[in-house]
Amino acid sequence: MFAKIFRPTKSAMQSGRAKTKQWVFEFEPRSGRTIDPLMGWTSSADTSRQVRLMFDSREEAVAYAKANGIPHQVLEPKERRRRSKSYAANFAFDRKVPWTH
Repeated sequence: MFAKIFRPTKSAMQSGRAKTKQWVFEFEPRSGRTIDPLMGWTSSADTSRQVRLMFDSREEAVAYAKANGIPHQVLEPKERRRRSKSYAANFAFDRKVPWTH
């Protein structure tokens, strides 16, 4: 079993950054999903996909993997770029697109 350790990003449907502070430990899938011929649902015989552990820090997750002898890969998160904006810039004379109703 191979595991990956990462910090999740916020989804497109989120406005805040909830559930992005903790580190996630989850296993890579060993086999692909299969489609049930009767209902069309996808399923898998791999139960390790259901394991998802949350840790407060990356070091705790790595220590857990080492203590249990699980090979792992740590994916470092990309830092957010902050663009400073001001409300007054909407009404500037040198706008690229003029503001009109």
